[in-house]
Amino acid sequence: MSRFSVDGEPLGFTEGQTVAAALVAAGRVAWRTTRVGRRPRGVFCGIGVCFDCLVTIDGAAGQRACLVPARAGMTVTTQEDDDG
Repeated sequence: MSRFSVDGEPLGFTEGQTVAAALVAAGRVAWRTTRVGRRPRGVFCGIGVCFDCLVTIDGAAGQRACLVPARAGMTVTTQEDDDG
């Protein structure tokens, strides 16, 4: 199984999964909070229309996890206090 890191922890994924699919498969349903109310967000639409699943990938902030294919060795950082 291939792996990438999320907030410094390794996460396994299956080839063909998006970052969001790998996170959900690992039991993580929320990985971002809103600025107002710090409400948890994760994948919502799953097709890149909304911005609930934003993460930072390899230093690039604001990436929609539902659109980015998981790659071995990538670094994913969850985002806090971001309305997107």
